[in-house]
Amino acid sequence: YVAESTRRKVLQAAEQLLYVANSNAAALASGQTRTVGLLAPLLTSWYTSEVVAGVEEVFAQARYDLLIGTANPLARERIFRGDARFQQRIDGVILVDVFCSEAGASQLAALDTPVVVLGERLTAVTSISVDNKRGARMAAKHLIELGHRRIGLVGGHAHLDVVHNVPTERAAGFKSALAAAGLNLPGQLVVDGDFSIEGGREAMHTLMSRSKPPTAVWLMSDEMGFGALQALRELNLVAGRDVSIIGFDDHPASGAFGLTTIRQPVRDTGRLGARLMLDQLEGFGSVMHHPIELTLVDRLTCGPPPA
Repeated sequence: YVAESTRRKVLQAAEQLLYVANSNAAALASGQTRTVGLLAPLLTSWYTSEVVAGVEEVFAQARYDLLIGTANPLARERIFRGDARFQQRIDGVILVDVFCSEAGASQLAALDTPVVVLGERLTAVTSISVDNKRGARMAAKHLIELGHRRIGLVGGHAHLDVVHNVPTERAAGFKSALAAAGLNLPGQLVVDGDFSIEGGREAMHTLMSRSKPPTAVWLMSDEMGFGALQALRELNLVAGRDVSIIGFDDHPASGAFGLTTIRQPVRDTGRLGARLMLDQLEGFGSVMHHPIELTLVDRLTCGPPPA
């Protein structure tokens, strides 16, 4: 609200002095930090890095900063109880695979800080997720239609104490698809792969050492799938001919490995989460769940069971 001539003088002086606005002072004046927090249990995973890339892409265009932290128990507790020290640093928070449940979501909804939850279907706060059970059923159905009847499962994070989380949902969907086809999933064909490449490699070696090894294996992540493919090479077996392998994610390297997988658009999920957060910060967002579609990508690592 100044004259144009005054504006030009101020901008000219700022340029000559290399002036940079003090963000803390601006936050005090506006009541906004223009910073959004993002918490995730594991910041080093491919999935989290892809989500963060999508979020940052949108926020950079909107001139918002992103404050990233690990969703350890202390950080979770600070958010759920509405810790003022935390809220004063951010305008909103995005939770990635934190699994707050409806009870926790209701606590978050009571806070003044806008919240978007990625990876879980909720009603009390804005949420985004894929249907993990459906994705698991898609993987099982594909293997069953190829003629497989003895199918292994490699999951992970079985120690989680949250009822509704990715591993338990995917395992439930996979087992239900097998049961619908009249098949069971023996305990000796279920192995924990820790959602890592090395974990997938070790899990595949374990499965193939069984007295009756599976003819096909679904791994709950592509990274575990990469490890499984390495194990098959070490055993002089060919994926898609001797044993069929299917993953979940459509990791950027999956095409190079020829890995059949269930694709979820991870970076797009991050972009959508950021846009929904901006909507809330601008005052016109509505609380609802946003489902993300899954697709089967059929490549070289799946085929009929060996004769």
